[in-house]
Amino acid sequence: MHRPAPQQSAPDRRGCAGFRALLSRRQAIQAGVFGALGLSLGDLLRLEARAADVANQAFSAAKGNAAQSKAKALSVIQLHLGGGMPQQESFDPKPEAPVEYRGSFGVTKTKHGDVFSENFPKTAAIADKVTVIRSVVGRIPDHGQATYQLFTGYTPTAVIDYPQMGAVVSHELGVRGELPPYIAIPNNNSYAGSTGFLSSTYGAFELGADPGEPNFKVRDFSIPENVSSSRFDRRRAARQIIEKQIRRLEADPSTLDTMDDFYKRAYTLLTSRKAQDAFTLNGETEETMQLYGRDVVGLRGPDNKFHPKGLAERLILARRLVEAGTRFVTVSYGAWDSHVDVRKDCLDQMPALDHAIAGLVTDLDRRGMLDTTLFWVTTEFGRTPKVNATSGRDHWARCYSMLLAGGGFARGLIHGASDATAAEPARDSVPLEHLLFTIYHQLGIDADKELVAFGTRPIEIIKDGKLVKGLLG
Repeated sequence: MHRPAPQQSAPDRRGCAGFRALLSRRQAIQAGVFGALGLSLGDLLRLEARAADVANQAFSAAKGNAAQSKAKALSVIQLHLGGGMPQQESFDPKPEAPVEYRGSFGVTKTKHGDVFSENFPKTAAIADKVTVIRSVVGRIPDHGQATYQLFTGYTPTAVIDYPQMGAVVSHELGVRGELPPYIAIPNNNSYAGSTGFLSSTYGAFELGADPGEPNFKVRDFSIPENVSSSRFDRRRAARQIIEKQIRRLEADPSTLDTMDDFYKRAYTLLTSRKAQDAFTLNGETEETMQLYGRDVVGLRGPDNKFHPKGLAERLILARRLVEAGTRFVTVSYGAWDSHVDVRKDCLDQMPALDHAIAGLVTDLDRRGMLDTTLFWVTTEFGRTPKVNATSGRDHWARCYSMLLAGGGFARGLIHGASDATAAEPARDSVPLEHLLFTIYHQLGIDADKELVAFGTRPIEIIKDGKLVKGLLG
């Protein structure tokens, strides 16, 4: 008797199972309560930090092998394209390769005669202001592990949880002004790790809201309507009295000091007009919105309508935050796990991306901020050289592309090269650890420096990283 072949599940345009799991694990901010103050900023300011966090808080154990460099970059805006953006359809097209490798898109020329994919005409027009690395080398073509390595510099282990770059920057450089030093728009990537062995005080301040959505408002970021300013101040004074009594009873001072810091930061955020304004789009002109591509759309959605992507607003907000003093901002955009119909995903997501990249670089340059702000476009890995049977591309970590602008990196540079099919580096490969090391260097942080975890174990910020001098201006 003939038995039918078992049914295989069709490829999913939303990406592989690992990437869909990543998307489902993204966490919105959980509202907490600030006790006597009556605030709702608990998760935002990480009140889950306990005395154990303080006891295990890493401290600097050594200066490292290199002299501390003077910071060229004061802030970083990291635009992360989760899922693995294809290098062939973006910054490393292969127009001379066979069609099954080069894909279905043409090219557009930069001012220097090099080419990007035709999906990036706006970015090609400002290529004299950016650096494109075509020879980034990762380790593992797995979404979770590759994302963790990108954000921390380490591959995951069962023994040690390493801190994200934003957390290390927060730990090493501290607060500048009234805003948190590390902010995630709209939320922290759930596979990117967190503060690791550092105290949770250095974690990302997650907006829990998307600036691209109507009526955008940062969650739990204002005094409750039923609490007047005088009542708010009375509660603050009452908390101080209670805390003083607790100190007399010889409660753990390290815990109280940590809580003190949380309360002070919360009070500043809730009462400072400058801090509150930085988290809005108030005063942004129509010209600026158009520069970033606010109204740029991709393909029709399931409702057969075109929809703006919201990336313009996210990057404008990121710019406002670094203007106000934030040191490290991560912005998430898109779902790039294109195992099926890579052309369709590019047509849908890349127009807004192209406008937003060019818009932010142009805006930072006009405002005199490009020299001191590093704009870094990341993805956890690239895509396979050859288009697969479902017109998509699969995971590929051995050679892919990233874009950087400002922060002391060279302008108008194409660094490194891939081979004829974008499969392997042909020259000047840049292992991911070396790139992270170089970014830390531009921030004035020696990544050879050791932090001490668990009170006794020294761990380098980046292990085996090297400065890539060819990237610097």
